[in-house]
Amino acid sequence: MAFDSLSDKLQNIFKKLRGKGRLSEDDVKSAMKEVKMALLEADVNFKVVKQFVNTVTERAIGQDVMQSLTPGQMVIKIVNEEMVALMGSETTEIAMRKDGRPTVIMMAGLQGAGKTTTAAKIAGKLKEKGKRPLLAACDVYRPAAIKQLQINGEKQGVPVFEIGENNNPVDIAKAAVAHAEKNGNNVVIIDTAGRLHVDEDMMNELKAIKEQTDVFQTILVVDAMTGQDAVNVASSFNDLIGIDGVILTKLDGDTRGGAALSIKAVTGRPILYVGMGEKLSDLEQFYPDRMASRILGMGDVLTLIEKAQANIDEEKAREMERKLRKSEFDFNDYLESFKQVKKLGGLSGVMGMMPGMDSRMKDAADNVDEKQIDRIEAIILSMTPKERANPKLLNPSRKNRIAKGAGVDIAEVNRLVKQQEQMKKMMKQLPGMMGGKTGKKGRFKFPF
Repeated sequence: MAFDSLSDKLQNIFKKLRGKGRLSEDDVKSAMKEVKMALLEADVNFKVVKQFVNTVTERAIGQDVMQSLTPGQMVIKIVNEEMVALMGSETTEIAMRKDGRPTVIMMAGLQGAGKTTTAAKIAGKLKEKGKRPLLAACDVYRPAAIKQLQINGEKQGVPVFEIGENNNPVDIAKAAVAHAEKNGNNVVIIDTAGRLHVDEDMMNELKAIKEQTDVFQTILVVDAMTGQDAVNVASSFNDLIGIDGVILTKLDGDTRGGAALSIKAVTGRPILYVGMGEKLSDLEQFYPDRMASRILGMGDVLTLIEKAQANIDEEKAREMERKLRKSEFDFNDYLESFKQVKKLGGLSGVMGMMPGMDSRMKDAADNVDEKQIDRIEAIILSMTPKERANPKLLNPSRKNRIAKGAGVDIAEVNRLVKQQEQMKKMMKQLPGMMGGKTGKKGRFKFPF
């Protein structure tokens, strides 16, 4: 996951600061030297690092911090505030026209950054907000680019305008805008061609599309895994054609994440969204304050809550809560719980948003054997509906049948059945241990 290494290093630096009762100027400067190295190793632009460290140091050796009862916490607060400022302070939305004409959005970027998929992701986001987007297939050079956009558009329920590969991209873009005006589409998202590097032909084509279709927003898609190169690409595009915002893809990968901390400072253009996976739903609005919290190990509970609200069925959640309280958790509920965790991005995705989770904890979640989860699902799906609802029916002959149906050893079936029994026992004990609803028996109140 992006920033894991940086996050661990910063947490260790801050741990030392918190351990000191009072801070000297040397303590602050020593800590900032370590912060500087950590940021450079994360591939943050060196000019950005220099300015950031100087600003934090200047604020941290001020009288308010030095005389504070918790100077370590004050330094962390300053680092957090400056990191948010570095990434843009405010969340930026894609701007829309207000004169009744379709908002034309041109997607630009190098080949391999995930531009075509991101165009469809953005279309889906805008559709959720009540817009009527149209995707325009203007990449006539890459084999299957048009087909890819059509498939993704269909999945998102968004129409795709295309007139084949034998037409000029500028003409296609103009025809797409005319089509949108006739058919009531108030947003046109133009998927342009990428190249392996910034070149004159690509820039001239983008300039022509921009001029002749009255592009309102030019959005650059860059691959976060290319690190400092992503910042250089963003800077080149901004200088040559002008961009309004950036979308960082592959931020879920094993990347140092320096691009996220550098782009706004270098280009002056905000990061709009970040791609956190390959699914069409894996696109997150970029919140500088939440990203800073993740980097500093404070978690991102707000995003987790939003994901839960968007993906978890409230009725099912209430029903599961009722079953847990009454110790009625059966194998159908097991299946449902797996589905809910997957919707939230898997166990590692959930862990990554929890406060205080270092990379070792996240690695432990990453290392949960996905095949093991698949085997558990196969075992449960090999049961009859009655067996799933009433595990007491599972005698040896039924277990043998289930093991064969799932293609596993009977020991795995026995283990799963035992786990389910233990969970029921634990749920029975929990209200008593926690003091029930009144909290009289235990030290803590049961939270339901």
